[in-house]
Amino acid sequence: MKLKLMIAVLAAAAASSAFATTYNIDPNHTYPSFEADHKGLSLWRGKFNKTSGTIELDRAKKTGSMEVTIDATSIDFGHEKMNAHANSPDIFDTAKYPTAVYKGKSFKFQGDTPVAVEGELTLHGVTKPLALKINKFKCVMNEQLKREVCGADATAEFKRTDFGINFGTPAFAPEVTLRIQVEAIAAQ
Repeated sequence: MKLKLMIAVLAAAAASSAFATTYNIDPNHTYPSFEADHKGLSLWRGKFNKTSGTIELDRAKKTGSMEVTIDATSIDFGHEKMNAHANSPDIFDTAKYPTAVYKGKSFKFQGDTPVAVEGELTLHGVTKPLALKINKFKCVMNEQLKREVCGADATAEFKRTDFGINFGTPAFAPEVTLRIQVEAIAAQ
């Protein structure tokens, strides 16, 4: 059994170094979250429970791209009234803008490890450049799936007012910290 697993790992490593690999985002292990000001008193934290997308990564050429779709209606502050208000026209207006999309156009590498992604975020119907800093990145062979699984932790900062989300300003500061935990599975 160990010999078969070693052969599978070596085959995956050889394949990943020969060409780009497509990874499908695992919605059960991916949760974009954010921190936003609450009247200067505290930081409200929320997350989105539904995410999908793909990542193309060629570690040999040090290139990549990605497209991630977030179901904005899945926002979760852990507080039902806040969730309802966030979905309303006051904030995300999810009836009109049900998704947010991040399109990563180029990866930056340090050695063999991706450390940043340059791309664009479309939120609330507005598209703006947004760079993600990759704080942690790792790939392993998943013994159950018999496929490579990669995980990352990424962060970015932006102003929600740049995307037309102006509720409560200036009492609520516009700066938002985005944190993304993501896992993705190599496509078959």
